[in-house]
Amino acid sequence: MSMSGAARNALRAGTVLVVFAVVGTAMLAFTHGRTEPVIARSRQAEQLAFIEQVLPSRLYDNDLLASERRVPRDAMLGTRRPSAVWVARRGDAFAGVVLEAVAPDGYSGDIGLLVGIDAAGTVTGVRVTGHRETPGLGDYIDRAKSPWIEQFTGKSLDNPPPRAWRVAKDGGTFDTRAGATITPRAVVKAVRGALEYFARHRKTLAAPVTREEKDA
Repeated sequence: MSMSGAARNALRAGTVLVVFAVVGTAMLAFTHGRTEPVIARSRQAEQLAFIEQVLPSRLYDNDLLASERRVPRDAMLGTRRPSAVWVARRGDAFAGVVLEAVAPDGYSGDIGLLVGIDAAGTVTGVRVTGHRETPGLGDYIDRAKSPWIEQFTGKSLDNPPPRAWRVAKDGGTFDTRAGATITPRAVVKAVRGALEYFARHRKTLAAPVTREEKDA
């Protein structure tokens, strides 16, 4: 039985669509393969620059990005899923960590943080990695908007004393802006929590990574 003109046209159109789909998929795969390494390197550079803002590079000589470990979710870190920790070393000596933390009680939701802590348990820097706080009111926690976050540098669990780990409005050490205290309260609590986490897990964090852990 001969094929009708309509059927031939439908077959031809279907073949063209299949060819276009195959070619398009191949082009997307090729483009992804070429650009993915570039994007990955860019992300790594950006991540390292961010990390170096909270843990000065003079404190360590290892490859900090390669030192990344995953730790289980923990209430002291405010995390609801496994998070990252980067372990700094100078020679064979433990030099400090950079912890991912979350302030879950910000005015507009979660506030992501990176907290650098040296081997002695002193904060070397804090940066906000993500937030939805009100522009012009609560967003001064962002270092790009204000130096407010710098006041955590040099602080530890005992400096200031525990009762002073509060915003000034609550009788504590940390300054705030009028009309925007919920956000800084959340950040102060989260940084304190990160220090408590470090103190509790310092021995584990300072231990060298085993070959089994590296291969995991």
